[in-house]
Amino acid sequence: MMIAYEKLSADNFNPHSLDGFVRRQEVRECWRRVEGQWKLLPIAYVEDWDLEARRKRAEIILRSIREGGLAYGAWDQGGLAGFARLDPVRFGSQSQYVDLAQFHVSLPYRGRGIGRRLFSMACAGARELGASRLYISAHSAREPMAAYRALGCAEAAEVNQLLAEKEPCDVPLEYVL
Repeated sequence: MMIAYEKLSADNFNPHSLDGFVRRQEVRECWRRVEGQWKLLPIAYVEDWDLEARRKRAEIILRSIREGGLAYGAWDQGGLAGFARLDPVRFGSQSQYVDLAQFHVSLPYRGRGIGRRLFSMACAGARELGASRLYISAHSAREPMAAYRALGCAEAAEVNQLLAEKEPCDVPLEYVL
């Protein structure tokens, strides 16, 4: 497996770049705040992006790049194995945060260190944008939360209320850069 990592741009990414991407997650347990404590609860469902959903996310990435956002991709023989996107707007009480707005590794490529490398690239990009912390509205399923914890993420000191309202089941995390 020869993975090439690149900053995404209109030159190497287009509306069809996610057509072969497999965003499938069989969720069995999720973290939820219960009486002030985080608890792992049995919540089962399958999250899967169809072609329309993949193309919608590709358009979001392209729009973000045009508007000053940063995105990074992991390519395997021309196909996208993983990607990370940063929203360029800083927020927080001291403008310390940049949002890791999208962060996914295609199902066949998980567990190979691709996410770790993309996360590192996103952290460098967040520093480039002037942030001192990366903010993550993290999927609350057991596996993504374990991955974020392994990367060194912790519960966010400040919660972005707009993101929390948009994704009320997500867990607000941060990573100190």
